[in-house]
Amino acid sequence: MTETYSLLPALFLGVGGMVLLLGGVLAKKTDATSAVTFGAVVLMIIAAVLTWLAPDAVLFGGLLKTSLFTRYADILVYLGAIAALILSVDYNKREKIARFEYPILVLFAVLGMIVMISAADMMTLYVGFELQSLALYISAALARDSLRSTEAGLKYFVLGALASGLLVYGISLVYGFAGTTNFATLAEVFRHGADYGTIVGLVFVLVGLAFKISAAPFHMWAPDVYEGAPSSVTALFATAPKAAAMALFLSVMEGPFGHLVDEWQSLIQILAVLSMVIGALAAIGQSNIKRLLAYSSVSHMGFALMGLATGTVAGVQATLVYIALYVVMSFGAFACVVAMRRNGQAVERIEDLAGLSGEHPAYAFAFALFMWSMAGIPPLAGFFAKLYVFATAFNHGYDTLTIIGIIASVISAFYYLRVIKVMYFDQGQPQFDKTSAGAGFVMAVGAVITMFFVVIPGPLMAVAGAAAKALMG
Repeated sequence: MTETYSLLPALFLGVGGMVLLLGGVLAKKTDATSAVTFGAVVLMIIAAVLTWLAPDAVLFGGLLKTSLFTRYADILVYLGAIAALILSVDYNKREKIARFEYPILVLFAVLGMIVMISAADMMTLYVGFELQSLALYISAALARDSLRSTEAGLKYFVLGALASGLLVYGISLVYGFAGTTNFATLAEVFRHGADYGTIVGLVFVLVGLAFKISAAPFHMWAPDVYEGAPSSVTALFATAPKAAAMALFLSVMEGPFGHLVDEWQSLIQILAVLSMVIGALAAIGQSNIKRLLAYSSVSHMGFALMGLATGTVAGVQATLVYIALYVVMSFGAFACVVAMRRNGQAVERIEDLAGLSGEHPAYAFAFALFMWSMAGIPPLAGFFAKLYVFATAFNHGYDTLTIIGIIASVISAFYYLRVIKVMYFDQGQPQFDKTSAGAGFVMAVGAVITMFFVVIPGPLMAVAGAAAKALMG
């Protein structure tokens, strides 16, 4: 019964997704998109409740494992996916890309993510990894009549296939030298160290995972895919998959390879430094808001990796807090991007925001709030997210890494504040269309959490701390 209860969320999503697919196909109405989207959102809300109530368990002889850590990450995935689906309803309809298949693709992508997060074996990890990836490749090319969207889908597919190949090659090396793919058994095998073949396999696994979180130098897909994909789909890419991939990163590095921390710690530090610096510098010259947010995500993944680089419970806790707040800031920022419409057409250039504060003060304030928070300006949520990872890294002796992180954060403040400057100080005639109810709701939720996290940070810190302890035993 414990196994059944722990499997309920995944079963619910899988069976529910197939029922919605049949319903969409058999619907007599020409457009069942809104109904299917509503059904997908309801399914994920119910799955989130079932996930939080599910007990800890080891399933299928050690192929899957559920704990407070997996439940924490699953909730973040549901949160990001639900926000992205809410944003998609009006946007996809206006862009004439409203298809009932999209929410079903999101459902199956989420199913892949929760399988990936709960993986306790390399084979399960890869199955979840591919289920998520295949659904996201198709989603990137959702606007199939758009050259940019199809190009984004193709680039994501080709580079994603390369990353999947590197990941599975690393898994095969680890299996060849260790003789098992089970996480718990691998941890025992590596208790007294590992040979060079295993280390090479570990590097390939790390590269495959780094691609999924768009950590530099494996970030080359992110700007083009973010820009080319429809904004509602980009909102999904920036939230749920990032949370899932970072959770998987934590679970793999601290689980089967936890005893090899001396071997992978320096690699994580290099990824963190490159991501923070490249993300901060590359974003400066961007004129497209979606490309700017893509490079911003690269930088944010670098900040999140700082916690993992310490190899401690406190570091994992800081990373979990950072990812949670990043998901909130990200879906809020993309709600603002989705609302950028003039005369029925989506606009994406930063200069198009000129004069927005005069026409839509609430919208401009929300967008400014997310930019301030991502820049790490107190007392907003983004400041505390960065403070936790900086303090953790500094307290564990990573002074240089902390200093580089602070410098990168200061550099990144330039392009965030540039967006605010354009909205409030540049002259223009924005004449933006009225914000849709869905975008306004997501924007408001993100703004409230971003503003008032300072009042009650305790619950998130406590849950993240317990999840970190559950991961690291």
